[in-house]
Amino acid sequence: MDFHLLAPEVAPDAAAIEIQTRSQMGLPEEVVLRHRPPHFLHIFSSDDYAAGYYSYLWSEVLDADAFSAFEETGDVFDPATAQRLKDFIYAAGNVRDPAEAYRQFRGRLPTPEALLMRRGLVVRQENGEQQQ
Repeated sequence: MDFHLLAPEVAPDAAAIEIQTRSQMGLPEEVVLRHRPPHFLHIFSSDDYAAGYYSYLWSEVLDADAFSAFEETGDVFDPATAQRLKDFIYAAGNVRDPAEAYRQFRGRLPTPEALLMRRGLVVRQENGEQQQ
């Protein structure tokens, strides 16, 4: 994100941005990065990739939100929830609008909260509230 925050006319110094970002995150020197800035050059090559990558993330949102429907029942193998998933999503084909099909399954449109929790970016507290 730090690269994206630069003005378009600024030529980024990848090494300097990496050092600055690591410092802001408080990463100790002993922790090496799994992926370095050059691994993400494809993200900057065109708008096409960014649009495609968004669809990957949206798929993860749908997956996490749909699975949370099972978790909310207290049984990840809940037969009634599985039947709704089958009837309204898997068996729907292209007969109805995807948003409407999801709404029929879940009772609402998908939200990113379940994915944020799965990634450890939001923690659900005992009272049901979320904390970032």
